[in-house]
Order: sequence, then C-alpha cells, then structure tokens
Amino acid sequence: MTTPFDLSDRLVDDYARLDPLQATALGLPGHDHLWGDLGPDGEAKRAELARRYRSELAEHVDHADPVQRRTVQVVGGILDEQIEAYEAGDHFEDLRHMASRFQSLSMVFDMMDTSSGAAWDSICIRLETLDEALDGYRDLLEAGRQTGKTVAARQVRSVVEQGRALAGETSAFANLVAKAERTGHGVVVDRLGAAIRHAKWAVAEFTSYLDSTYLPAARATDAAGEDRYRRAASRLVGIDVDPHEAYAWGWAELASLIAEAEAVGREILPGASFAEVTSLLETDPARAAASPEAFVEFIQVRLDGARSELTGTHFDVAAEIEPLTVNLAPPGGPLGAYYLPPSEDFTRPGGVWYSMGDQTVFPLYHHVSTAYHEGFPGHHLQIGTAMVNADRISRAHRLMVWYPGFGEGWALYAERLMLELGYFERPDYVFGMLAKQLYRATRVVVDIGLHLGLTIPAGAPMWAGEAWSFELATEYLRTYGFRTPDQAVSETMRYLGWPGQAIAYKLGEREILSIRAEAERRRGVAFDLKAFHDQIIGNGAMRLDLLREVVLQG
Repeated sequence: MTTPFDLSDRLVDDYARLDPLQATALGLPGHDHLWGDLGPDGEAKRAELARRYRSELAEHVDHADPVQRRTVQVVGGILDEQIEAYEAGDHFEDLRHMASRFQSLSMVFDMMDTSSGAAWDSICIRLETLDEALDGYRDLLEAGRQTGKTVAARQVRSVVEQGRALAGETSAFANLVAKAERTGHGVVVDRLGAAIRHAKWAVAEFTSYLDSTYLPAARATDAAGEDRYRRAASRLVGIDVDPHEAYAWGWAELASLIAEAEAVGREILPGASFAEVTSLLETDPARAAASPEAFVEFIQVRLDGARSELTGTHFDVAAEIEPLTVNLAPPGGPLGAYYLPPSEDFTRPGGVWYSMGDQTVFPLYHHVSTAYHEGFPGHHLQIGTAMVNADRISRAHRLMVWYPGFGEGWALYAERLMLELGYFERPDYVFGMLAKQLYRATRVVVDIGLHLGLTIPAGAPMWAGEAWSFELATEYLRTYGFRTPDQAVSETMRYLGWPGQAIAYKLGEREILSIRAEAERRRGVAFDLKAFHDQIIGNGAMRLDLLREVVLQG
C-alpha cells in the first residue's frame, strides 16, 4: 500500500525533473546540466504536480501512523500554499532585489559540483544555454506585464543594476575560471571562457528587456497593502499575524533593546554615547580581522568550537552534519550572510557564505552572533538535523518545506541561547548580538510600516509622527539596524520586494520563546532543554502554529 512517505519520495523526484535549479540546490544528482522551463508553461506544470500530489496525500489524512499523518499535514500544507500562490498569480511577480529567480540563475553555480570533468561539462552546458532559461523567464514576466501584474519599479531597477554587473567586466561568472584552475580542471578553460561570454551576452539581452520594456510598465507603488501583507505574513511566519499588534510590539521591543545595548555599551566605553561605542567597535583595528582570510578563519574556529563543546549536552549532532564550511561569496550579489545546506547525500557539506562587496577589513563584534545564526547552532544544525532524521521526517518534508518564521525564528533563538550559555565572552560580542536583535526589531517596524503606510508613533527615537518613506527606513536601519549606507538601502529594497519576510525573524523567535516558556510551565522540573531543542528542530520545518501543537502535546 502506498504511504505518505512513498508519495513524498516520488514528489521530490518529480519536482526535481520540473525544476532542475531546485534539484541542484538540494544536491539531487542528474539535473545539473538543465534549467527546466522557467516560462508560464513550466509554472503551470509545477502547479499541476502540486495539485496531483495534494489529492493523493488527502487520501491518507487519517493514517494510523502519527509520523505518516504529520507528512500529510506538513507536505500537504506546503502544496496548498503553492497552489494558492499560483492561482493568485504570484509567479508573475518573481522578480525582486533579492531571492527571486533572477538571483538563483547565478547563485546556482556556487552550489554545483566541480570535482570532475563531467561536473564541469554540466557547468559549461548551463552557461551555454542560459539564454534559453532567460527566454522562458522573460516570457513569464511578459505574460504578467500583458495582464497588468508587474512588480514595483524600484525592484526592477535593482535587478537591472545586478544584471549589468553580471554581464559586465566584474561578472561573478568569471570566478568559475579560477575555480576550474584551482580544482585541476584547467583543460576546460577555453570552453568555459566562451560559455561565460555567451552567458554574459544572454544576461545583457535580458537586462535590456527589463530596462526598455518591462520597467515602463512596472508599478509605481512599493507598498503591498494590508490584505496582501496579511496573506504573505501568514505564509512566511507560519501563524496568522495581526500586523498592527506586531507593529506595536516591535516598537516596544526596539525600546527595550536600545536600553539593554546602551547598558552594555557603558561597559565597553564608560561615559560614551551609543554612537561613540558603535564607532569604536567599527573602527578599532584590534577589534577587527585584517583580511578576508583572517575573517574566515575567525568564524571557522568559533563555529567548530561551539559544535565540539555543545554536542551531547545541549544538542544531538549527527556525524553527517559535523562538517561546516565558511566561505566568501563571489562579488556582484546583494550584501549579507547566508547559509547553503548540504547535499542530500552529504557529499557537499553545509556552508556559511559571506557576500561582503569591496570590504577588506572586518569588525568582529557583530559577526559572532551572525556565525551562530547562520551556522551552529542556527541554520546548519536546524536544517542538517532534519536531513538526517529520515525515519520521522519524509523526504519532501526534509528537502522542500521551509517557513522563515520557523527557520529564522530558530536561528534568532539560537543567538539568544548562545548568550544564555555564555558564548559571548566579551562585552563587544554581547553588544554585537544586541545590535543584531535591534536590527531585527527595526525590521518589524520598518517592514510593516512601509507596506501598510503607517506613521511612526509618538515616543519613537526618531521622526515621531511622520509617515514612513524609503529614506526614513534607510535612516532607521543605519542607526538602529547597524547597517552601512549601502546595506541600509539594500535591506529596504529587500523588504519592499518581499513583504512579510523581514518580520519572520523576531516574530518567529517570539513564538519559539513562548512555546518554551509554556513547555517549562507545564513540565516543571521535568523540563529538559536538550529534549526541547530536539522537539523544535528534530521534527522538521513547519508552520509555527503546528509546531506549538507538536511540542506541547508531545
């Protein structure tokens, strides 16, 4: 008899055939030379696949095995959301400053195997056929343009700028040549060079379409509006979000964190202002890594040490996910840090990637918390644990289900937990962790304020009573988000193109802390923190409202 786990296995393979980019991201072999259909027909086929599997899973909603029932709940739920998004036409708006299909077309090369001649053949084929992928993508966007479903002009201009960089002299594609020589496959350099020139031409043509044809039809307004925002927030956070309650809570959290950071700042530099403490931490050579190589080594040593010391006491860490790399991303992409998971067979380890632009000196105070967030015990432990728990998490659940509220909520909880466990041994690093918390709290008020057109309330630290604007958002992110001017602009662009995602961090953390507090209350002296952590991440990603039910009834 077919089980939900059986359906889950088949779903992953069928989906990989329809979306080779996702297959590469998941480390599924056999698809790395393909792009798939990125046009309207491809989207329709993926939606039909979701409908078919949703129907088959529905037959098992009362399965006797609770693990199988969980698969129906979680995988069926994510398929419902995919179907809903398709029917709402969200795929026509898959173009934004960050995390859209456009960025995946270049980032995929960072994840591709480079260990053999066959692997380099796949890389060359993808470069040589990038125009076909972009033609399909253009057809999708054009179908949206023809029906009046376009993204905001500000997002288009950002992608045009990124496209020009990718097609230009400093293209991230050029890094592939050095990688081929470094891995002993210099024999492909001539073919690779020609393939890169073709890919750059294809990107330039696509960018020209965006600039000359799509941009004039793009929306003038950035804001999503309350109805769309609520729908997006529910899907991304994993709970029904009241944006007005969350906005008020965000301001209260911001005020509390400012007071906490100011107190720590006085330990670092007594009598100094908040800005003076920040300036010291940003400019003191003794508090910085003097080169990219020194920065990578600092982060790698810290992550390896945390994993070694906490394994067995606060977390179970499978041998398959012990390897964790720290890497500098090729130039040209949006600035920031991100995590890429291991391949399904674990031959490609998980990795933390830093996109730092032209930066050569790295103040360390805020990177300690980022390392814990992206690496251990944040995303790497969270995602890796789910990947090795194949006995209780179905394949599609492990590989295809992701809720930012769960994922980013856990990673932000991990930062707070490491403070609780004593892993911010210097006031500098505590200040840096609080700076990151301030950054995420600022995101809540900026994201909701911009998309709902709210005003800044009385008592706010800056511009009380004024309506939110792009410029005020960037100033808040510079001052209380600890962003550089370029980062503040990039972040605001991200929020406007991805409504509801930015709030998932703090609201997800709030929900996990609430679940922990309730579990402690119910279980009293029997509460075990290590067991709690296993319940949170050992059952895989899911909506936070379902997670509360699973943990408190477990």
